[in-house]
Amino acid sequence: MTTISYSGYRFPAEIIQHAVWIYLRFTLSYRDVEELLAERGIVVSHETVRRWVMAFGLRYAQRLRALRCKPNSDWHLDEMFVSIGGKRMYLWRAVDAEGEVLDILVQARRDQRAAQRLMRKLLRKFGMSPSSVITDRLPSYAAALSELGLSKKHVQGRRKNNRVESSHVPIRRRERKAQGFRSPGSTQRFLSTHAAVYNTFNSCRHLISANSNRELRAAAFTTWRGAVGAAA
Repeated sequence: MTTISYSGYRFPAEIIQHAVWIYLRFTLSYRDVEELLAERGIVVSHETVRRWVMAFGLRYAQRLRALRCKPNSDWHLDEMFVSIGGKRMYLWRAVDAEGEVLDILVQARRDQRAAQRLMRKLLRKFGMSPSSVITDRLPSYAAALSELGLSKKHVQGRRKNNRVESSHVPIRRRERKAQGFRSPGSTQRFLSTHAAVYNTFNSCRHLISANSNRELRAAAFTTWRGAVGAAA
């Protein structure tokens, strides 16, 4: 894995890494990050924080994804509408049975072609066929999976897709905080980056002991430091 270069930046790499982490990890605005850094005596503008996220966020996300294990083979698919630049668009999302965000795809339509694009992207990305594909009753999924020869693995039913529907919540929080997304491209980039950080640090806190939670958190920070090129 090649080293990320921070040369040419006035602030140390540790400050840049921390600023990008808190912006992506928590539901914060750039101005929120500016104030949190100011409390520590680090004077930096929210616009500088934005540039750091734009410059390093996707690179961090790519490296985090490269360090992840293969996902669970039970995939949950769902779509949610979002307002992007004042227009209604659809955010197609896939998570596995453990809540890992598999992929996100911003599209203008809610039809068979859109569903097929998401599935083809998932199949290429992971190089594996799922054991099952769980969806709601939208006809587009059945048509798309039939076209891809995955009809026998298709599962539909009331409440069967709660796993992916509950995972929409962090996206809604981000959407409200940002007062809406600006463009399809920037939405795709941000949510893909956010998903990689979310997957690294997310744990089912209510289902595990405090000791297990601390161990998982320590492992997540180790993964993060490896991805961003921070010293151990």
